[in-house]
Amino acid sequence: MATQRSRIPRITVLGLVAVILLSGLATRMWFLQAVQASEDEQTVLAVRTRTIRLLPERGRIFDVRGRVVADNRRLLTVTIDREVLKDPEDRLEMFRRLSGPLEMTVEQLFKRYDDKRYGPLEALPLKDGVSEEVALYLSERAEDYPGVFIREDWRRNYPYGAIGSHIIGYLGAILERDLAYYRSIDYEPNERVGGYGVEQTYETWMRGTPGYVRYEVNAQGKLLRLLERVEPIVGNDLWLSIDMDMQKFTEQALESQLILRRRVEAGNYRLEDGTIDPARPDPVLYKSPAGAAVMLNHDTGQVVAMASYPRFDLRWFNSGISSDKFAQLFPVTEDPDLSILVNRAVSGRYNLGSSFKPFVAYAGLNTGQLIGGAEYEYLDRGTYTLESIPSSRCQDGVKCVFRNAVCRATGAPCRYGPVNVEDALAVSSDTFFYKLGEQILTERGYQPILEQQIRLFGFGSPTNIDLPNEFAGTVPSKALKQRMAETGAITKEEGEAYYVGDQILFSIGQGLMSATPLQMANAYGVIGNGGKLMQPHVVKAILEPGTPDKSPGLADLTKIDVVQRFDNLEPQSTLNMPPEIRDPLVRGMQRVIRGPGVNYDFYHKATGELLFKGYPYGDIPIAGKTGTAQGFGNFPWNDSSAFGAFSLDASQPYSAFAYLEKAGYGSQAAAPVVKCMFVAVSGNYRFDDMTPADPLNLASTLVAPPAGLRNPLCLAGGRSDNRD
Repeated sequence: MATQRSRIPRITVLGLVAVILLSGLATRMWFLQAVQASEDEQTVLAVRTRTIRLLPERGRIFDVRGRVVADNRRLLTVTIDREVLKDPEDRLEMFRRLSGPLEMTVEQLFKRYDDKRYGPLEALPLKDGVSEEVALYLSERAEDYPGVFIREDWRRNYPYGAIGSHIIGYLGAILERDLAYYRSIDYEPNERVGGYGVEQTYETWMRGTPGYVRYEVNAQGKLLRLLERVEPIVGNDLWLSIDMDMQKFTEQALESQLILRRRVEAGNYRLEDGTIDPARPDPVLYKSPAGAAVMLNHDTGQVVAMASYPRFDLRWFNSGISSDKFAQLFPVTEDPDLSILVNRAVSGRYNLGSSFKPFVAYAGLNTGQLIGGAEYEYLDRGTYTLESIPSSRCQDGVKCVFRNAVCRATGAPCRYGPVNVEDALAVSSDTFFYKLGEQILTERGYQPILEQQIRLFGFGSPTNIDLPNEFAGTVPSKALKQRMAETGAITKEEGEAYYVGDQILFSIGQGLMSATPLQMANAYGVIGNGGKLMQPHVVKAILEPGTPDKSPGLADLTKIDVVQRFDNLEPQSTLNMPPEIRDPLVRGMQRVIRGPGVNYDFYHKATGELLFKGYPYGDIPIAGKTGTAQGFGNFPWNDSSAFGAFSLDASQPYSAFAYLEKAGYGSQAAAPVVKCMFVAVSGNYRFDDMTPADPLNLASTLVAPPAGLRNPLCLAGGRSDNRD
């Protein structure tokens, strides 16, 4: 009986186990048939079919007049199904057969096969840009080349080569670090994407929507029949605000002036006692390695021209050159003077020198710090001694005395006598702005009043222009110094506080104050338009795809369909700029151009007075300001040149700014470039014809052909009395 009783539970346990196993089996069968059936069916279909992605034609880019500055050429790409290459012997045999038609070595084909960017079910591109004859040859011999398909792609074409390269941008392979992102928005690893300029900013607009062709194939990868074809959709066109006539001219003026400045003596190497270094007795020439110039419509924010030097020919990026050749043309360098792929107009980190003074003058007038406004006078004796620092500290090594620029006539700091804000702008009196800078800090409880006023013009923040890699600039402050000390840019002791000395340098655009040429052009535009801070744009509008041509290379702008406009934007903000504030600024900046200067001891010319003699002021009257930014070691050959101006003619609402690195005085290097830009925009310069660039010379070692003004007379002019 005991034995019988012990068997009953064992049978029960075995039964339960059997029930559990059968239930699990049934559940698995149900899952395979009901849940995973769809997935399995897709896998089977993937094995029996092959889908070839049809990449869309990219949207074109036009300048403001409709010139096509970026279009496309049809491209045939040979791809192969990885399934037919699984067997190593079959793979070797296939590559041997393909090496002849594709003019590639077996080793090169194996290298393409090993590209890890492509999954096992993705078509593997072997060679792009094959001829129609090669494509036809392979297609007609499908039995000899199973799994080989011809895909239609597109290659970008830049008919004007280097003109506008920093704005237009180029296409490049998807970088490894970006691959996951592009896969997530349905890009294939072999697609080329915008890597610079508007090509990058408007990538998803211009790319279009891919299509596909689906074929039924057999186990050997042989095409049996066409199952489905969905045509790709062309990408959106871009209509730029850039005028290629003005763009080409600006690039020519900038490059011509930089080259001219390289022939000018900056001075000699001097020892601490001021004597010439006998080991280096020859004068030093200006290096003038780089620069930028911008002109925009200050009523709309639309950029008319934006030049950056050095420039480069966009066609190198789709020329098929080797990596060694590319490295020769575009070397990786830590020397900022040699950087090519940098748009200095939006990425340049520049001290501004006296070209910054109009905004400090605004701060003085807007806050009431200049008591009496435009009538306030200060006696400029050539030097300024800090009033808030005890003389005992000055004797202990604290710098308390600051000087004007040196006058050529006397070899000593210029003495301008009693000056008001207009005079101070006209002759660029440093001591006037030193006093203003100190008093607006010390008499307002050491509050960041000047910083707050300067930020109203957009300094310290990106303009949000539709170009990549914009530098936001820096505005001196206690917080900025603390951040810089934390990163090691300055010492911990320097970062402990914001000092009067920081404010003194801030008031003349030196020290920790920095901005881009674009920010400066936009800020000058705020004075020019009466207080509106606009958002700059290089794209006028995004258009529907397929804008028709009026003639070869010229879009018909009467038949566009606009998707989104950028030439009708509201101001980002509006500054308080009534006549009692704006008029003194404008009058002072007009005097920079036309004079008069001031008469104390002797007549001191306005800083741009000689340069602009002969300028067609009646055609486009302008107001501007020169600036010289002191460089490393305070050596004159490291000084950079700045100049900004705006039109006083409401029918020609343009503002411009130029910055020439290590090129010397503002009136001698940057100002002539801006002068030429206004001469040209007024119609007083006959532009060179806009013709497509010469064929790219693949043997050349130049990233761009030289660009010089046919008639450089607009750059000529006299010089001012002082370094500005």
